[in-house]
Amino acid sequence: MAERIIPNAAALTGWRKSSYSSGDGGSCVEVLDGYPSGVPVCDSKTPHGPALIFPAAGWSSFVTAVKDGGLSA
Repeated sequence: MAERIIPNAAALTGWRKSSYSSGDGGSCVEVLDGYPSGVPVCDSKTPHGPALIFPAAGWSSFVTAVKDGGLSA
């Protein structure tokens, strides 16, 4: 995968907030489904900032580990 960063996340539409994000407008991670070269992830506090693109398998493993409590703070 050559592309690893999207310089301006606002250039893409269809972002969704993580189900683990708080509803009080605090720190939020947003994910974009259906992107052809991986899973873009951005910080909703900086909508015109960059998004990182993770390989789909790696992102899936990360989400599973978070859900299972396999990651420590």
